[in-house]
Parts: sequence; C-alpha cells; structure tokens
Amino acid sequence: MHRYIVRANIDHYVALLNGTELSSDCRSTAVKLLISEEDKLGQDLEQLEFVECKAATGRDRVKHMRNLRDGFAFGTSERRQADEALVNAENLQTILEDKCHNLRRRINSRGL
Repeated sequence: MHRYIVRANIDHYVALLNGTELSSDCRSTAVKLLISEEDKLGQDLEQLEFVECKAATGRDRVKHMRNLRDGFAFGTSERRQADEALVNAENLQTILEDKCHNLRRRINSRGL
C-alpha cells in the first residue's frame, strides 16, 4: 500500500508541475514534495522501472513543448508563455532524470 501512495503522490506532483497555473512559490514547494516522495521509493528494479517510465514520458513532453514553442513567432506573448512552459518542463525533466541515474547507480552498485 505504501508504494502505491508514494507513486500516486509522485504522479500528482508531476501533474501539478506540468501545469502552468502554479506560482513560483507553489512550484518550488511542489518540487520539494516531489523529491521527498521520490526519496521514499525503494531501491529495486520495480521502482527503477517506474521512475524510468516517468522520465521517458517527460522526455516526450519536453519534445512536444519544444515543438509547440517553435510554432510561435519570436517576440509574441504566446512565445514567451511557451518558453516559460518549456523551461518548467525541462526543469522537471532534470529532476526525473537525476532520480533515474541515482537509482540506477544504487541498484548497480549493490549487484543484481
């Protein structure tokens, strides 16, 4: 049950961080809570698979956000909003990728 709750919380924070309606203070708090929940994950292959899936989805989201941003003309308010959304997606992706690398390193260091 504990793993289910942790994963549900991670999903919730990722969804919040993918949105555009958070203030910078709320975004910062959500990032801290996401990292806290990620730290609660076990260090086994099942958890690594979960985090890798989140990271893969995030990579697709960043690519999609970049394509959307590129569809707007430079200097427009739409382009600025798309740039902000892309930066937020890239920042979240960095967190997800870091967790993948750290978890993979821990699992590999203890041997399978």
